[in-house]
Amino acid sequence: MSEQELVASIADRLKASGDVKVVFGEPQVIEGKTIVPVASVAYAFGGGSGPSPQGQGEGGGGGGALRVKPLGVLEITAGQTRFVPIVDATRLAMMGIMASVCIVFMLTRALRKRR
Repeated sequence: MSEQELVASIADRLKASGDVKVVFGEPQVIEGKTIVPVASVAYAFGGGSGPSPQGQGEGGGGGGALRVKPLGVLEITAGQTRFVPIVDATRLAMMGIMASVCIVFMLTRALRKRR
């Protein structure tokens, strides 16, 4: 497969998967409310080709990744529409730990400078 064919193939796959349904899930009606799942989507891909190390022909390859992260839901009622986020407890805990480490580092440094 040539470079151009590889890039065209990847582009075709991205076009096929680049649908709004990837970000917004199927609406569900629950207890008089319409719930629509919402996610963030990230694509990454790359490829390359070149001569083989032995100088006999060419080689190439490519790859890609898709990351879908749930963000929350849209809650739709007759009176209002609101976004209800999903709370990532692990991320919040890590942010708290990192903030604590930074504070301890800054206090330690300030105390050492005073001496």
